[in-house]
Amino acid sequence: MVAISKKLVTRLFDRAGITINGQQPWDIRVHHQRFYDRVLTRGSLGFGESYMDGDWDTKQLDNLMRRIIRAGLASSRLVAVNRFFHDLKSRWLNLQSRQGSMAVAEEHYDLDHRLYEQFLGPFNQYTCCFFNQADSLPEAELEKLEMIGNKLDLQPGDRVLDIGCGWGGFARYAAEKRGCHVTGISISQEQIAYARKFNEGLSVDIVESDYRDLPVRYPNNHFDKVVIIGMIEHVGYKNYRRLMKVVHRVLKDDGLFLLHTIGNTQETTIADPWIEKYIFRNSMLPSMGQLAKSIEQLFTVHDWENYGQYYAPTLAAWNENFQRNWKKIKSIPARRAFDERFRRMFTYYFLSCKAAFETEHILLWHLVMTKKGSGREVYPRVNLMS
Repeated sequence: MVAISKKLVTRLFDRAGITINGQQPWDIRVHHQRFYDRVLTRGSLGFGESYMDGDWDTKQLDNLMRRIIRAGLASSRLVAVNRFFHDLKSRWLNLQSRQGSMAVAEEHYDLDHRLYEQFLGPFNQYTCCFFNQADSLPEAELEKLEMIGNKLDLQPGDRVLDIGCGWGGFARYAAEKRGCHVTGISISQEQIAYARKFNEGLSVDIVESDYRDLPVRYPNNHFDKVVIIGMIEHVGYKNYRRLMKVVHRVLKDDGLFLLHTIGNTQETTIADPWIEKYIFRNSMLPSMGQLAKSIEQLFTVHDWENYGQYYAPTLAAWNENFQRNWKKIKSIPARRAFDERFRRMFTYYFLSCKAAFETEHILLWHLVMTKKGSGREVYPRVNLMS
């Protein structure tokens, strides 16, 4: 069986210019023969798991993954077969129900805030940072926040809603730098506790709430601005319309809404099986069509831009910080052991995603919207004639 698996897997990687036990820095060095069966029977899930377990290595993991994506192996029949039952489940069930939405919070965001402090910048931005003029991660975080602040036309006294506020970095920026009153919501206990401490003394309220409960908590037309930064990836295609209706209801008639999200270049209902199991449970990336359908008759889109090219250096910076601070990370007395398998898991996560952005397999979108029929002027940020 191993001989057959080895032949088929070797032939598969040959299509991408990857040689098993070859001499190029992107080639795969196999340390355990079970690698072949795991890839053949479990596709991308088995490939990632076998890396975590040390079955194989490569000198340039991101280069390897770029070659895999460009050769179409990431969407091969082998991968499709291994995604079939999860794909079927996503169509029959709402994987991002209230209960389902808790999975990613409990298993990823609630790991331990001290872990994330070791690789994120000072504003705790766990989404794409903007390396336009920035040369470092702290500068790129601030550049990204200022871009969002400008696009939202943040003004002193604005009431701003941050849906999926993470560790409170945007809330702190908007309150401290722009004079806004910010309400941030999250369902992650670790993030809520950290964000409250991080924003002590500022005009910021951090609220434990599911987005579905916002119309009960706040009156119609309550917020001047609404922002979603890297949260809709956990909402699921069956819930996009409901989320948009919630935003429409709590946003003022002349307000602005900014959506910052990873975008999928093809329509799907699930994430890659390895990402789904080990990083972002019950998550998926929206396609352009899925987002467009969700906002019909609700919002007017004034601006839709792609900043995916900035996510690769963001992930590279996170990985560099993670590896440099690994000794500190593994010494954290967390409820989950930060062992060598965990280190390899995060390495695979950072560098495989970096490759996906570099090949434009996935993108990073900014959408700026107003309520349909509001008649609000197009502000200078998106008016190229001003």
